[in-house]
Amino acid sequence: MRAEDLILVSVDDHVVEPPDLFENHLPAKWLEYAPKNVHDDERDIDVWVYEGNVIPNIGLNAVAGRPPEEYNIEPTNYGMMRAGCYDIHERVNDMNRNGVLGSMCFPSFVQFCGQLFSRSTDKEMGLNLLRAYNDWHIDEWCGTYPGRFIPLSIPPIWDPQLMADEVRRVSKKGCHAVTFSENPYKLGWPHIFGDHWDPFFAACEDEGMVICLHIGSSSTMLEIAPGAPIDIMITLTPLNTMEAATDLLWSQVLRKFPNLQFALSEGGTGWLPYWLERIDYVYQQHRFWTSQDFGDKLPSQVAREHFTFCYISDRSGVDNRHAIGIDNITWECDYPHSDSSWPHSPESLTKQLEGVPDDEIDKMTHSNAMRIFRYDPFAHRPKDRATVAALRSEVRD
Repeated sequence: MRAEDLILVSVDDHVVEPPDLFENHLPAKWLEYAPKNVHDDERDIDVWVYEGNVIPNIGLNAVAGRPPEEYNIEPTNYGMMRAGCYDIHERVNDMNRNGVLGSMCFPSFVQFCGQLFSRSTDKEMGLNLLRAYNDWHIDEWCGTYPGRFIPLSIPPIWDPQLMADEVRRVSKKGCHAVTFSENPYKLGWPHIFGDHWDPFFAACEDEGMVICLHIGSSSTMLEIAPGAPIDIMITLTPLNTMEAATDLLWSQVLRKFPNLQFALSEGGTGWLPYWLERIDYVYQQHRFWTSQDFGDKLPSQVAREHFTFCYISDRSGVDNRHAIGIDNITWECDYPHSDSSWPHSPESLTKQLEGVPDDEIDKMTHSNAMRIFRYDPFAHRPKDRATVAALRSEVRD
């Protein structure tokens, strides 16, 4: 497989929301309650203001196009970013520059699970704003270029029944993915070991809605010692995904909802062979006194039935793809974050995939994502116009 012949679908990218996102999706009488984007002249940064809370955009969230020497966590304004971070037309141009056919975009200032709206003083208005956000994302961000995006909704996490209602509402709009927290307990909500979230899980199972758990969606990362290098935290971020997968596996969630599907986002894959081996060993050694019962299955089988995983750069995962499950692996670009391989994803990926048969490459680069998220870009674009070479040929500047 040559780099130019790849077909790439990224299941984890990010949008820096544009200043006017609410304007076309709220009645005029409600616009005064919506978050406002304002310029802080003193610091020369753009911030969102909502109910007195000020939310800047962290620089590492929008470094696409910059050399690593210029990466920084300092807040930014829109003029300091590539327009592809927030402008849908330029985003598609940047996807074409990178040869990426399809993209699923996680939110930024509202946080991964829409936590911003959960803190609304008026929860009813918070729900209106959250629904407007989902309508903007589905109808405007994704709908402007049919076939190029996988819609992803945010949930009203403060009420599981409202979450279920929103899942059913956006499903009718063609959205088959929703974000949720890798650990809601750390957000101050009930943990997953009871029945609090059952209405949400049941709705997702009924609608075939994939639940996406992104690293950091618990608003926490691994705690490091004061003064420790930040590289430690960056290196160990996949442990958030390992913890989330382990919690779900040993909980009753997967047994109560046997058709529920989770996508573990930005957690990598190289750790999975040991984790799958370990959960089987724990089960066989300890199930009699811990009272775990998976029937005639091993935990690793259950995990493969319910979880899919993605990676940016992970040769160890590629080498162990059959131990992980070739049908459970997807690829991500992570544009415009600091971990992203943009604009050289095809070249980077080709090196990692050296020696892998073409049919297995197709699964990891696009066909698994298409199946998992019920995404069909070829309904809008012929397959021969979906390759890296074909998409790059459409870039004129």
